[in-house]
Order: sequence, then structure tokens, then C-alpha cells
Amino acid sequence: MVDIVYQQREQGPKVVALGGGSGLSTLLSGLKAYTDHITAIVTVADDGGSSGKLRRELGVLPPGDFRNCIAALADDEALTTQLFQYRFPTSRRKAGSEHTLDGHSFGNLFITAMANVTGSFEKALVEAGRVLAIRGQILPSTLENVTLCADLVDEAAAIRRVAGESAIPEARLPIERVYLEPANVPAYPPALRAILDADLIIIGPGSLFTSVLPNLLVDDITRAIRAGNALKVYVCNVATQPGETDDFSLGDHVQAIERHVGPGLFSLVVANNNFNDRFSPNQTPAKVPLITPASASYQLMAADVVDEQRPWRHDPGKLAQVLIARYKQGETQEETH
Repeated sequence: MVDIVYQQREQGPKVVALGGGSGLSTLLSGLKAYTDHITAIVTVADDGGSSGKLRRELGVLPPGDFRNCIAALADDEALTTQLFQYRFPTSRRKAGSEHTLDGHSFGNLFITAMANVTGSFEKALVEAGRVLAIRGQILPSTLENVTLCADLVDEAAAIRRVAGESAIPEARLPIERVYLEPANVPAYPPALRAILDADLIIIGPGSLFTSVLPNLLVDDITRAIRAGNALKVYVCNVATQPGETDDFSLGDHVQAIERHVGPGLFSLVVANNNFNDRFSPNQTPAKVPLITPASASYQLMAADVVDEQRPWRHDPGKLAQVLIARYKQGETQEETH
């Protein structure tokens, strides 16, 4: 049985997943049961927590989302992965003093150190992946030092500009648009090659404005997705996100993407349809209603992809199974024609 599963995984589709945060790592941990040909393309706009500190103090790309993806794709999710995800606790200290390890994760420090040893962030990702024997590869969408900015609508209906990925949801204001500074940054070439060579491209799940869209705002990435022949899927979040997608329906999520990069980027949207009693109507975050405009140009595939213990998140196994099954269905239809 183990040999059969391994052989199927080796022969699995070439999958590219774009995003960041916990949504992307959740997806990856499910996909690795079906294929070894996985490429995660990760946003480099993160500026909060440990990643933000390392980015500001040492000038490296933010390692946090990359660390999570490496751990998710690791062949051994036991002790080594726990070590990679270990976060140093905040120490009790005297006023005015600072412990430099406070709040940092071991994996972030490892990737940062490896970047210094190997001479580049992208080489550090390769070596870190070897240490944990990951299935696939993890690539940045761009190597440029970008800042995610947003135009928010304040109480007086005026536009308020906010700079910094972590500051956008903290403002708790409706988001008119997000954009990168500097604009028109070049994509990382291996990321483009992976997209053009993919059988299945998955956008999301993850924070819509601060994890998913920052990748698509790299123009070369969006152009490559449009040019590729893969099945292109958007995975809508199970729940709304306070400060980003309050009161959003499924259609609102898609319209936000189309407002930024234009329509027709994907032909299929996967959304959760399992709203059990524990996911009450007044709960925060709230469920994302399956409401789409009649003129929608995409196919909606509703399925049970929710984590029963944490009903505001996807279940890795359920989500991966739905996506791979849909891909294989398309393959079968092509063969019959």
C-alpha cells in the first residue's frame, strides 16, 4: 500500500499554489499526499511579528510564510518540524532592556542565517527544504523589497492611505484597493516557469487582501497564470476575516480580485458548503455565504472542505481531495474527447 501511494504521488500533477499565511500552508499539507510536484509561490509583503523584525533589522525577505510552507511540505512532521516552528517565548525583562530572541521562531532564524551563509534568500529556501526533506519547492513571487499599501474608506467616506501589510487589517476600515510599492516589480523567473509548466494552479485560500492579492499584483505572475494551460482554481475562504473581508460573500471575494487584476483569471471557484451548528450566524468570523452574481464567468464547486474542530478554517485533507478529484475529472473528460 505504501509503495502504491508513493508511486501515485510521484506521478501526480504539477501543482502551483499561490498565497501566504496559514491558508497556503494548510493547502500544502493536504496536497503532498497526492503529488510531489508542488510549487508554493509565496508573497513577500509580510511585515509583522518575527518576520517584520528580521526584515527591518537584517534586510532579508520576510521568512515567516516560507517557514510555514516548508514545515507543511516536510516529509517528517514530527520533531524536526516542531523544532522549525518553535517560537522563543517573550522573556521577562527590565524596563529598557531587550532580548533579541523574543518572539522569533527557530525556522525564521534558520532561514535568515542560511541566507547569509549561502549568499541569497532563494538558496536558503532550497537548503532549508533539504533539511526537512520537503516534497516540492517554495518560491517567492518576487525578490524585490515591496511594501503592501492600501486605500481605505474612513467614516467620512474619505480615502485613507495605509502602508504595511500588518497595518491594513488593524485599521478595521473597508478596503478600496491594495497595491505594491514599488509598482511593476519583476517576478522571480523560476516562479513564472513553474506557473507556465503547471497542470493545476490554485489561488488561495488565505487572507484576500494581504496574502492572496500581493502575489497577483506582481504583473508578470498574473500574465503567466493567464498564459498557462493549467486548470485554474480560486479557493474561497471558509470564513470572513475581520478587518479585511467583513460581511463579504463568495461573489464579493471574486469581485475584489477582478477589481485588481481583471476578470477571467480562473475558471473554477471552490467554496465550502458545510455550515454546521457550531458555526452560528452571529459568530465572528462569520461564514462566507455562497452568493454569486448571475453573470459570473466562473463555475462554482461547493463542497464540504471545512475543519470540523475549527470551522472557520479548511481541512487540509478534504480540500486537497476535492481539488485533485476535480483535476482528474478534467483529465478524464479530455481523454474521452
